Amino acid sequence: MRKNRSVFFLFLLCFFLIIFLSGSPLVSRKNTKIPRLNLLFISIDTLRADRLSCYSKEHLHTPNIDILAENGIIFSRAFAHNPTTLPSHTNMLLGLTPLYHGVHENTNFIVREKFLTLAEYLKSFSYSTMAIVGGYPLHSRFGLSQGFDIYDDDYETVKYQKLAFGERKAEVVVDKALGWLKSRKSPWFLMIHCFDPHDPYEPPEPFKTKYEKNLYDGEVAYVDFVLGKLVSYIKENNLFDNTLIIFTGDHGESLGQHGEMTHGYLAYNTTLWIPLIISIPGVNPGKIDQTVSHIDIFPTVCDVLQVKKPSFLQGISLLPAIKGKRLPRRPIYFESLYPYYSRGWAPVKGYIYRKEKYIESPIPELYDLDKDFEELKNLAEKTKLGRYRERLARIIKEQSNPENIRARQRIDRESLEKLKSLGYISSPQISKKVSFGPEDDVKTLLPYHNKTMKAMELYQGGKISEGFELLKQVITERKDVDIAYTGLATLYKDEGKLKEALAVLKMGLEYLPSSYGVILSYARYLNEAGQYNDVLAILNKERLPQMEHDPEIWNYLGVAYEGKGDFEKAVEAYGKALSIDDEYAVVFRNLGTAYLSIYLKTRELKTCEKSIQNLKRATELEPDYASAYNRLGVAYREIGKTEEAIYCLKKALELRPDVGHPLFSLGLVYLDKGDKVKALNYFSKYKEGYYSSLSLKEKEILDSLIKKCKRKP
Repeated sequence: MRKNRSVFFLFLLCFFLIIFLSGSPLVSRKNTKIPRLNLLFISIDTLRADRLSCYSKEHLHTPNIDILAENGIIFSRAFAHNPTTLPSHTNMLLGLTPLYHGVHENTNFIVREKFLTLAEYLKSFSYSTMAIVGGYPLHSRFGLSQGFDIYDDDYETVKYQKLAFGERKAEVVVDKALGWLKSRKSPWFLMIHCFDPHDPYEPPEPFKTKYEKNLYDGEVAYVDFVLGKLVSYIKENNLFDNTLIIFTGDHGESLGQHGEMTHGYLAYNTTLWIPLIISIPGVNPGKIDQTVSHIDIFPTVCDVLQVKKPSFLQGISLLPAIKGKRLPRRPIYFESLYPYYSRGWAPVKGYIYRKEKYIESPIPELYDLDKDFEELKNLAEKTKLGRYRERLARIIKEQSNPENIRARQRIDRESLEKLKSLGYISSPQISKKVSFGPEDDVKTLLPYHNKTMKAMELYQGGKISEGFELLKQVITERKDVDIAYTGLATLYKDEGKLKEALAVLKMGLEYLPSSYGVILSYARYLNEAGQYNDVLAILNKERLPQMEHDPEIWNYLGVAYEGKGDFEKAVEAYGKALSIDDEYAVVFRNLGTAYLSIYLKTRELKTCEKSIQNLKRATELEPDYASAYNRLGVAYREIGKTEEAIYCLKKALELRPDVGHPLFSLGLVYLDKGDKVKALNYFSKYKEGYYSSLSLKEKEILDSLIKKCKRKP
């Protein structure tokens, strides 16, 4: 009997030991036979939750996203930590707040390799991983490609008018996703990012016509329509049964509320409140009103996929809430620092805790979200804010990285231009103030920014005088709005009034001596006016901090030196520009021109070869660079490479038929060949189109060449 009892207890011990070990995080799950769920993560850029009919019936009917909601859990109080794309996706894919990972906005930061992304973590559990991103702020150069087997950010193969390099349409993103899915074996992780609702709003037909009075809604309706193909594939292949599906937005869009037209400046719920839908196989659909955030996605994925959560995660798993439990109460940190880093305005930081939302800025704000979710009644004026400031300071201290990792990056010229096309960056890396007053508050300065944007819109729409007057009004009312000066100068320049443009920028520099945007515009226009000494005086007066990371300032220095005939210093300046950005086509063109000028003085063949080398590089980087082809043709002619010269000059003429220099140079090349007929043809065309704009000496030279062509042997 005792022997049987011992055997029984031994059996129980082994039984419980097996159970314990199977649940232990120390036991690898890679080789277990437990089938892993797939993960489909859908992120829609700039998506307001209230535009989805599963959240609100007021605006749109979004039937395909509703199907995801009908099969999942809707979180009605989900918030982003940032109102811009890169930091929001960093928050989601790292499970960390910007206080810890250090990525605060789109333009000056990258995700450091030392951080573990969700894709990297799932790869350690044998997941195949792919991301298809629709907008440039998530380009792989910003660091979020870590862990993805394929990170598809190839915008260059898609041509959508002026957005060709900034975004690609949702239908392209979804088609690529479906192409990848059809050849997958489980388990897999697929991230889909659609950028369409981002400004500018340009939905394709029939959505453009149907929503002509609200193109933003048209963009959302278009994305929902395209997602129908993905939803159909999910249903037809029973993916609801073996796939964890997470649908969210990175941030919202203000659409004029609180005086903000788009996003990235303020931190109201118009841009921080986001949709979050989580569909888990075997879990009944429902709705949860508890406050959650982007950093909760990573730990939730871990719990649902039954993999151990990394210890560094700052978010919490939402699985307990899905199972009907209350989540621990904790503050949700948020910030809006794009205006601070790009414009030097006061930073915006805050938190949501229970029903309260506190926004720290020179003009602080406090809201009761239960009674006032639209944030129309600021309670800060009648409230002692000491405990709110203390709590925010405590949150910042607790959530910040103890190693103080810096995620600042030196942004290259290509990235700068592409981000500009999407509405980011005005005066990058502007000098930072240490203390701020109400005059520096985003709420104070944003109306002037909006007026400036409206003025440019009026001008571009043909209302020229209205555009001018509105910009002058902004400058009269507020002397420290940098883009008002650069905007007004641009308008004067476009109207052929370079002298007036320079006067505006000179005034701007008096009021904003550290505004890099004003400095750059002033240097550029001074160069165009031939006032090279003034350019050198401004840019050499003191070493600007931007000289370390921006090639443009060195390019303008090079142009000024070249204009003064100091080609050696011009070459040196262009070289420094290229040491910062070695893919800056304009600088290669200018450097090639400088070497050509040196060659014409010295007649050293090596110098002309350097000219050709740099000009060729400019055309490789920019195949449509007419001016570079023109200079390259001139350089080839100088060393007797006639056919190469003709090819380049004709290419320049093909690209820019409205520019006359290639006509004159082609005439010279054919005259060198002894083909007076063709030479006369090009000289005559040049005279017909450009004679009135030539100086007296240039006219004499052209007339002499034409006579030479007509002269019989």
